[in-house]
Amino acid sequence: MKQLKDLVRPNIWQLAPYSSARNEYSGHEAHVFLDANENPYNAPYNRYPDPLQTEVKARLSTIKRVPAECIFLGNGSDEAIDLVYRVFCRPQIDNVVAIEPTYGMYKVCADINDVEYRPVLLDEHYQMNADKLLAACDDHTKAIWLCSPNNPTGNNLKVEEVEKVLRGFDGIVVVDEAYSDFSTVPVFRKRLAEFPNIIVLNTMSKAWGCAAIRLGMAFASKEIIGLFNKVKYPYNVNLLTQRQALEELNNTEAVTKWVSLILSERKHMIQAFRELPSCIEVYPTDANFFLAKMTDAQGIYDYLVEKGIIVRNRTRVTLCKDCLRVTIGTKSENAELLSALRS
Repeated sequence: MKQLKDLVRPNIWQLAPYSSARNEYSGHEAHVFLDANENPYNAPYNRYPDPLQTEVKARLSTIKRVPAECIFLGNGSDEAIDLVYRVFCRPQIDNVVAIEPTYGMYKVCADINDVEYRPVLLDEHYQMNADKLLAACDDHTKAIWLCSPNNPTGNNLKVEEVEKVLRGFDGIVVVDEAYSDFSTVPVFRKRLAEFPNIIVLNTMSKAWGCAAIRLGMAFASKEIIGLFNKVKYPYNVNLLTQRQALEELNNTEAVTKWVSLILSERKHMIQAFRELPSCIEVYPTDANFFLAKMTDAQGIYDYLVEKGIIVRNRTRVTLCKDCLRVTIGTKSENAELLSALRS
């Protein structure tokens, strides 16, 4: 890996971050707050939230087995994705490399930040070739985007290929593990010390069933996390989200049950889909969804919409012609989908 200073945008490295009122007295006990121009009434919503989400990170640290100083929390994983560009990539100069197909926000954020985005196609099994990814890089490549299990394909990328990218690239490698709770493959967030150039993403939206509270995570070296905290908006995670996250993080037994139910239903749904005349192939998945090649994805999608059943039509995505992405729902939701397709 290059020196971190050589990867970061010069203006960001030199940036004097905004010092919020709640940052300045950190480490001291206080009970009278006359520093932030807040309304003294309507507690607790009148006060700005903890800008560094200390309690949430402490709880996450024990669950995810990552030091609290190596955790960034944002308004969904999308905030962390955007911060990669804002911290490391100079507009119209630097570029990023990514597998294709994959999660669309990597490219959207590249376009917003005016950074060249270089997609590298997966093979016919939706697997990546590390050598091809590395060959797409040049002196201005600041980051490589990997998603495992991948979206929309559902499969894990081969660990040895990911390791090859991590060891062969001297910039930042982002591994999005949003769906890792549904997989048995060991996660890269536990290998931060081994790979100082890695940023691992995770979320409360999937296994934890908390898409509505918008809480995403990034795990990285404390130096990289420090840069994220330097650039983020001062109070990026609101009080309601922090409180709900703490409540949910004390509910690990329920999450374990939900994951077990989803995996059981996933097995059932894949088998049922393979028996449908309208289904050509169901691709291997390690996520809470699967990708299925259909006889006519657009027609089937339109038919399901008329029935009030919404799946994701991915037919216009590279390498996903005539494919539908189906999220695993409850038993009754899955049964309704299957009944509609069998009709």
